[in-house]
Amino acid sequence: MTQEIHVHGLEKSSSPALRASDADRDRVTELLRTAVADGRLDPVEFDERLDAALTARTLDALAPLVTDLVAVPGSAGALMLPLAGRPAEPAAELLTIKERHGSVRRDGRWTLPHRLALRTAWCDVLLDLTSAVRSAPDLVIELRVSGGNVELVLAPGMVVDANALSVRHSTLAIRGDTDDGTPEALRIRLTGRMRHGRLDVRRQTPHR
Repeated sequence: MTQEIHVHGLEKSSSPALRASDADRDRVTELLRTAVADGRLDPVEFDERLDAALTARTLDALAPLVTDLVAVPGSAGALMLPLAGRPAEPAAELLTIKERHGSVRRDGRWTLPHRLALRTAWCDVLLDLTSAVRSAPDLVIELRVSGGNVELVLAPGMVVDANALSVRHSTLAIRGDTDDGTPEALRIRLTGRMRHGRLDVRRQTPHR
């Protein structure tokens, strides 16, 4: 007996060509990233499925990519895809983070704004985007940073453009920003200025 597996928010409809939304693709790519981190997918499988998810145009094209990763009722140990109707939070046009002589951390599942303004002085800032929900194909991060460290953690397909960032008496380190064949999923534009600090951009390394 064949059992049909449904992903929350990705059930096939009677329409054979129901179009997939950006939110549908985001939920599938999030599940794939979790699966490779847990060892359920190897890096080659992850790359193949991620490419297919990012270019999928219909729900019928997305569903086969995760049917072996989604929990079936009564099963144990399988991953659950977040419900489509439960975004991390509404997308904001502008999110401003202000802190002095402290620390800031944003990670896990959170919705990226269209623009993020970072106003910090002598702080340690961690912005982990690996599980964040994209609200647009571009994210502008405007820095007004004096002292301290800013660390960005990126997922595959995220690209950093720091040409508009002014750096003085600071260190800028962007690691792993080479073309590995992953389709571009998000372009992060760094603007503003950094003084007497360090900006470190690194990419998440899948666990084998």
